Amino acid sequence: MISDHELNPAAVEIGRFFPQPPDAVWRALTEPELIERWLMRSNGFAATVGTHFIFVVPTEPTGEIACEVLVVQPGEQLTHTWVDLRAKYPARWVVDWTIKPQGRGTRLLLTQTGFDIENRRQKMARNYMERGWKTTLLKLREVLEN
Repeated sequence: MISDHELNPAAVEIGRFFPQPPDAVWRALTEPELIERWLMRSNGFAATVGTHFIFVVPTEPTGEIACEVLVVQPGEQLTHTWVDLRAKYPARWVVDWTIKPQGRGTRLLLTQTGFDIENRRQKMARNYMERGWKTTLLKLREVLEN
């Protein structure tokens, strides 16, 4: 286990255990109809390196997160970029999902990098994203349980 002093302050790093097997977690991360239930609707997503897609943010007006799939290791790792097109100063972050079997379930590690915490806006965005991901992972748990 990583202790707090070992965490990168310029990244969001959140680990969660799910009692479901790794293939169930992988499906929840890669099947658009499941992604929509716990994260948001995606236009054009495919778990294929080089795929460009948009997450549709359910706000008024509708927002968009532009993404590109960077790494796909089926059942183990999915990495994509994350650019909020609504932002006045859009930043390019990288979101990595790592899946590891653990006991009878799965350990999922979410890491979001690319924050410049010397920049006040970026530091605020990092903290906002961390809170948001924690809530989102609770929704993922609900989807996996149903």
